[in-house]
This record gives sequence, structure tokens and C-alpha cells, in this order.
Amino acid sequence: MKIVTALICGALLTGGVHAAPFAKGDPKIGKALHDKACTSCHVSMYGGDGSKIYTRADRKVKTPQQLAARISGCNANTGAGWFPEDEAHVGAYLNQQYYKFK
Repeated sequence: MKIVTALICGALLTGGVHAAPFAKGDPKIGKALHDKACTSCHVSMYGGDGSKIYTRADRKVKTPQQLAARISGCNANTGAGWFPEDEAHVGAYLNQQYYKFK
């Protein structure tokens, strides 16, 4: 059983999820989800429209995988209740708007 689990985990790690975890996301859907669940928290942290969290010089996210992990963490911490495809939509929006990962 351990071998089967290891093989499945290995397959997941080498699949397309690592290359672009939000490649199948829809930025329009992601913007709506982001605006509903993320903006108020980011405004309370950074003021203005909250986008400084993405544009600051010392931003934490430097790879698509880090972006996906950050979105997942925020989803869990805020109780947004997003499904993985919702997280992909938000990632697609943030990538299009701020990060520009390939």
C-alpha cells in the first residue's frame, strides 16, 4: 500500500499542476471570488484597495506554486469555502492582473 501511495503522489507532483496550478482557471470568475472574499482583508492589512499585498517590493510569492499555496492557505484561514477549481480561478485572475507567471 505504501508503494501505491508513493506512486500516486509522485504522479501528482510531476503532472501539470506543478507547471501552472491555475492554467485552467477563468480570471473573470476569479476576480469575482477575489473581490468577495479577499479584498476586505487586504484593505485592512494594507489600506487603499488592498492591492499592495501583490505589488509590494518584498512580496512573498515568486512562483506559480507559491501563489497556489498562498491562495489555498488564505482559503483555509478565512473559511471562504472554495473548491480547488475556485482557487484556480483566483490564481488565474491574480496571475493575469499582478504576477504574469508563464
